[in-house]
Amino acid sequence: MDTLLLEHISANDVVSDTRAFALQHGKDHQEVVGAMKSVQSLGDVIATKEMSEEKWLLTDEGQKTLQAGSLEARLFQQIASEGSSLEELKKSFEGFSIAFGKASSKKWVSLDKASGIVKRATESIVDDVQKDLENLKLGEKLPPKTLDDYKKRKLIEKRVEKFYEICKGPGFSLETEKLATDLTSEMIANGSWKQQGFKGYNFSAKGRLPDSGHLHPLMKVRSEFRQIFLEMGFSEMPTNNFVESSFWNFDALFQPQQHPARDAHDTFFVSHPAQCNKELIPGDYMERVKKMHSEGGSGSIGYQYDWSEEEALKNLLRTHTTAVSSRMLYKLAETTKATGEFKPVKLFSIDRVFRNETLDATHLAEFHQIEGLVADYNLTLGNLIGMLYEFFNKLGIKDLRFKPAYNPYTEPSMEVFSFHPGLKKWIEIGNSGVFRPEMLIPMGLPEDVSVIAWGLSLERPTMIKYKLDNIRDLCGHKVNLQMVYDNPLCRIEKH
Repeated sequence: MDTLLLEHISANDVVSDTRAFALQHGKDHQEVVGAMKSVQSLGDVIATKEMSEEKWLLTDEGQKTLQAGSLEARLFQQIASEGSSLEELKKSFEGFSIAFGKASSKKWVSLDKASGIVKRATESIVDDVQKDLENLKLGEKLPPKTLDDYKKRKLIEKRVEKFYEICKGPGFSLETEKLATDLTSEMIANGSWKQQGFKGYNFSAKGRLPDSGHLHPLMKVRSEFRQIFLEMGFSEMPTNNFVESSFWNFDALFQPQQHPARDAHDTFFVSHPAQCNKELIPGDYMERVKKMHSEGGSGSIGYQYDWSEEEALKNLLRTHTTAVSSRMLYKLAETTKATGEFKPVKLFSIDRVFRNETLDATHLAEFHQIEGLVADYNLTLGNLIGMLYEFFNKLGIKDLRFKPAYNPYTEPSMEVFSFHPGLKKWIEIGNSGVFRPEMLIPMGLPEDVSVIAWGLSLERPTMIKYKLDNIRDLCGHKVNLQMVYDNPLCRIEKH
C-alpha cells in the first residue's frame, strides 16, 4: 500500500482526497490513512494536509427504515383492509404513537372514535421518508427542515469525516529507507551510524504515562464505604477529636459508670489533662443524664446508683465513634426544640478508635470504626437489618448473619457476622441496634422518634475482601508494601 501511494504521488504530484484514492483503488479509507502515516514516519518524504467534512449518516433506526420502510408506512401496511382495533395496534405495533401521529398528519389513516377502529384513508402511499434516506445515502442533499426532522426521529446523525491531501515532501523518493529511532552501541562500533538516517524528534508528542499510584487496602475500602454511604443519602459526621470525655463516650450513651468497658484494662485514659472542661458539656443535659442513670424515667428505673460527675469528666481516647453520634443527636434535639420541627437524618462517620486490646490475628489496639445511624419516626429492627444488607451488598459482601447481643445503649441489639473464606469461619464485623429511650429522652428528642445505628469494623471487611487472614498484615510495622503494590485491587485507576 505504501508503494502504491508513492507511485501515485510520483505520477500525479498529489493525492487530493484520500477518500477518492481509496475508492479508486478498491481500498478501505483507513488502510490508505495507515499507509500515509507509515510513509510520514520515514521523514519528509511527503507533506499532508488534514481536511474535514460534515456528513449525514444513517443510524441503526435509519438503516431499518431504509430496508423495511418508515414507521408510518409499516403501520399502514399492518392495518387490515377492513380496519384494525386501536387497542390491538397499540399492543402489537412498537412505536405506535409516533407512527399513528405521522400517518394521520399525512392523511394515510383515520380513527373511528366510536368503534375504536383504525382504517386506511387511501388506497396506496408513497413512503417519502424511505426515498429521502435512499437519496441521502447516494450523496444527495436534503432540505435543512427535513434533515432536522429526521434527526429528531433518530434516523440520521451528523458526523465529521476526516480525510487528507498528500503531496511530495522535500525528501520525496520512491526508494524509502526505514529511519532508526535510536543510536545503538553496535552502530557506533561498526560505523554504520554515518550512513544511517534517523527520525527527527517529535517534541510535541506526549511521554509515556508513569505507573499509577496504589492505595493501601484500608484506604481503598474506606473510600468505597464512604461512597456507598453517600449514594445511600447519608451525610458525614465530623470526627476530628480522638480525645473524648467519658461523658460523651459513655454516660450520654446510658452506659453505667461501673461497666467493665470503662476499666483501664479496656480503655486508654489520658493522664494530662485527666479531665475535660466541665463548661464544654451543657449543664442541663448533664443533669438529665445523671437523673436517668441514678433514678430512671419514662418507664425505666435507670441503674439506681450514685452517678459521679468526676467519673464523667475523665478524658480518654475514644473507644467508639458512637461518641460522635451522641453529640450529633444532642445537636439534632436542640435544633428540633429551636425550630419546633423534627427533620429525619441519616449520618455516618469513618475514623479511628482506640481500645486496650490484646493483639492477635483479628484484633488491634487502634482500628477504624464505621458508624452509621438513621433517626426517624417509628424505626424498627427490620429497618436496621434491611439497611445492613443493602450496605454490605453494595460492598460485595453477601454472606451475613445476625446474632442477638447486649449493648448498654441499644435494645434490641445484634452482632453482625460475615464468612471469611481464608479463615474458613464466621467472624464478627460489627455491632448494631436500636438506641434505648434512656439515651434519647435526656437529649430532648420527641418520644416517637427512633434511632437505628451500627458500628462496623473497617479492617475485618477489608480482610475478607482482600483474602487476608491476619489483621497485622494490614497495619503496623509488619505490613507488606509489596502486597499493596502487587494487588490489582489497590491500583488507582488512570484518568
